[in-house]
Amino acid sequence: MRAGRLLSLLMLLQTRGRMSASELAKALEVSPRTVYRDIESLSAAGVPVYADQGRAGGYQLLDGYRTRLTGLTGAEAEALAFTGMPGPATDLGLGAELTAAELKLMAALPPELASRAGRIRERFHLDARVWFREAEGVPRLAELANAVWGTRVVRVRYRRWGDPPEVTRTLLPLGVVLKGGVWYLVARSGERDLTYRVSRVLEVTDLGETFDRPEEFDLAGFWSEWAERFEAEQYRILARVRLSPAGMAKVPYVLGFHEKRVVRATAGEPDADGWVTADLPIESLEIGHTEVLKLGADAEVLAPAELRERLAATAREMLGIYG
Repeated sequence: MRAGRLLSLLMLLQTRGRMSASELAKALEVSPRTVYRDIESLSAAGVPVYADQGRAGGYQLLDGYRTRLTGLTGAEAEALAFTGMPGPATDLGLGAELTAAELKLMAALPPELASRAGRIRERFHLDARVWFREAEGVPRLAELANAVWGTRVVRVRYRRWGDPPEVTRTLLPLGVVLKGGVWYLVARSGERDLTYRVSRVLEVTDLGETFDRPEEFDLAGFWSEWAERFEAEQYRILARVRLSPAGMAKVPYVLGFHEKRVVRATAGEPDADGWVTADLPIESLEIGHTEVLKLGADAEVLAPAELRERLAATAREMLGIYG
């Protein structure tokens, strides 16, 4: 969003001339402090923007300066085609705006570059959803995205796993993230930055207040750290298993990416029969029981003992059915 805001700021100065920080802040729906930072970023990038002091002062571009899309390289023109994400854009309430922006960009390109961008669109398609899962309903996403953009304080009613099943919280929305077809809200609650699954947000109320976005907050950095911590916390048990050659071949297809990665990393040398011993991360004994059953007779659990006993009991029950 920041890159788009910088471009919007540049376009405002180019089309309207001199504008004050407060005028720019109002037009972009951000704080004056954000405008100051954005002006510094434009200057650092080589854009000739300067400030006139005084009551009638403001920011403006050096006379004669205009940004031109004709300066795009062929590779950059091709990359424009990948901005087409109709599904996520529609979720955010920006489908029409995205289509209009793409048409304007394509119209502004020289014919040869427009042709290259069009060829990319004909040959590549992005589908952000994962297999075998219906798209989640996210009726509150546009409201939350607007709150993020406008740094608006909101109160949300949220459905969660736990007791009580619904909670109400006051949040400072900092960003939205699309992960594997699922939308998440990143927001500050008290002194903590937390994530919320947007499909579980039942109600959003704008409290009529704005907040100063924390200067130290980096959305991409926060998400990367949070996702890594989330994965580590989900898999709290390591099961020790023996796998036949066929079992190792099945691992990429029947287990998740994290499980596959750990199994491959911890696998020892094959024994005389070709079986290897490795660690399998599992969320719980119940889930581990199901995961190992997917591997059939090509896996043997050595530890923990309780998981081995559960699998033995299941094997006896199956023998009674099929024997």
